[in-house]
Amino acid sequence: MTLRDQLEKIRDERKQSILDVDDLKKLDELRVQLLGKKGPVTQALRSMKDLPADERPSFGQFANKVRDDLKNAIDDRNSELQQAALNFKLQHEKIDVTLPGAAVTQGQPHVIQQIVDQLEDLFMGMGYQVLSGPEVEEDKYNFEMMNLPKDHPARDMQDTFYITKEILMRTQTSPMQARTLETHDFSKGPLKMISPGVVYRRDTDDPTHSHQFHQVEGLVIDKHVTMADLKGTLELVAHTLFGDRFDVRLRPSYFPFTEPSVEADITCFNCGGKGCNVCKYTGWIEVLGAGMVHPNVLKMAGVDPTVYGGFAFGLGPDRFAMLKYGVDDIRNFYLNDVRFLTQFAKKG
Repeated sequence: MTLRDQLEKIRDERKQSILDVDDLKKLDELRVQLLGKKGPVTQALRSMKDLPADERPSFGQFANKVRDDLKNAIDDRNSELQQAALNFKLQHEKIDVTLPGAAVTQGQPHVIQQIVDQLEDLFMGMGYQVLSGPEVEEDKYNFEMMNLPKDHPARDMQDTFYITKEILMRTQTSPMQARTLETHDFSKGPLKMISPGVVYRRDTDDPTHSHQFHQVEGLVIDKHVTMADLKGTLELVAHTLFGDRFDVRLRPSYFPFTEPSVEADITCFNCGGKGCNVCKYTGWIEVLGAGMVHPNVLKMAGVDPTVYGGFAFGLGPDRFAMLKYGVDDIRNFYLNDVRFLTQFAKKG
């Protein structure tokens, strides 16, 4: 039997074998057996060297045609088996489209971000700019232009992460006051801004302190700004975040960059002002610091304090969230416990 006869016999017999295969894995094994390196077609092609030179071209063409025929038969059977498998799944793996779908958990802004968003919406509605500044700050803006020269004892109030002698991780968002005062053109109108952001201090983390926390700095500079404007603004903040039933009171305090300086208290959440252990039986809870901008701060920024004045305040969204939701440990906001955070998911 010649090589050509052998190939014809293989083609005819194997085509039927291909049609009889009913499993994709077995079909792949048959493909390797027929068309692989050790298969009969490959062996026949290797035997061409034993043929007379004038017969080799025609035999090579014939052998290649046999290989293509077998390959096409395998591909056709493969498609048939895949379609059969799909039909079987469609018939036996039915889906009841009337069943309720699985709930998909929807992401929500972090509770701290929700507080910041509320404040931004409030102040933008009053014509304030929302400005952000660098977290790696210059000593010049963080301290000196805030009326805290190098030897000022109040620097100890804010234990600082220094990178170099003049570069530090900002301890407050107040540097944006100085940066904005330097560039603001008062001929075009008053300066009204807030600056939310993260600040850093060398604090030991505990239920009420963190080495990294949030602040929102506020600043208004114009002619004829008074302490009454400051109190009215803080009352609006308290009513927006906590409700109209909360009152605000101002107590004298000290900050280097304001004069006079005040601490702002709001009515105790727990007792409604009657006095309890939460407010130490005073009926009030401290929420922020504020005051009228110190003339030195204006002078260092190139603003004439005899013409312009204003107020500044700094509040902590972390503390606001603790008070608003009765959270007794600030670290809960940073531990990424989804069970805790989903309590504050916005509805709707």
